[in-house]
Amino acid sequence: MSWTKVLSVDALAPGAREVVKVGDRKILLLNHEGQMYAVDNACPHLKLSLKKGKIVGGAIVCPWHRSAFDLSTGAAKDWSPWPPVMGKVMGMVSQEKPLSVFPTRVEEGSIWIDVN
Repeated sequence: MSWTKVLSVDALAPGAREVVKVGDRKILLLNHEGQMYAVDNACPHLKLSLKKGKIVGGAIVCPWHRSAFDLSTGAAKDWSPWPPVMGKVMGMVSQEKPLSVFPTRVEEGSIWIDVN
């Protein structure tokens, strides 16, 4: 594992979210119910930001397409595909895909993630 220190624990209050950049990735950090989560900040549909997504039952819900992804595993819990009238191109991007999640740890007053 290759851990990267990304943020002070004090900078991410309970219920807060913050997007950090690690290399060329934008990672969404969430402090939810005493647990730190790190997920790709791009919904697998069209790579739109998840920062404003609601947290429901341990999943983040895409504010654009209403697909839900488990915060721990990234698995799609509820996939909202594009309607067939959107055509073949949209049909290709509507195939169910998991959200990338990254291991986190809190150490020395900082949040660390492993993006490898």
